[in-house]
Amino acid sequence: MKIIISNSSNNPIYEQIAEQIKNQILTGELSPGDSLPSIRNLAKELQISVITTKRAYEELEREGFIETVGGKGSFVSGENKELLREKRLKMLEEKLEKAVEDARLLGLSLAELQEMLELFYREGEK
Repeated sequence: MKIIISNSSNNPIYEQIAEQIKNQILTGELSPGDSLPSIRNLAKELQISVITTKRAYEELEREGFIETVGGKGSFVSGENKELLREKRLKMLEEKLEKAVEDARLLGLSLAELQEMLELFYREGEK
């Protein structure tokens, strides 16, 4: 499992870890039942605090992406991939709804908002 921590990211480290693991699950790089590195091993590998890694795993567990079995470790959840995708789509819709609301408060037109969205989207392709 490859995880890259970016010091220039605006997102906290635990979110970067959780997001990368989620993406690996959704793209099929990690399959249901696959074991994740232990919290201690991942923290050691990434040279970060155990508390930060634990928080990332707790976030993944709360969202249904992984399951932790006491004494055995953490595993990719057997939950349906489509259901996980639906959850992420719902979260995306909520964020977009908030962005539209904020854009209206700032007096931005739909075209200006679309232009901003397209810029962010294109940046992510690089």
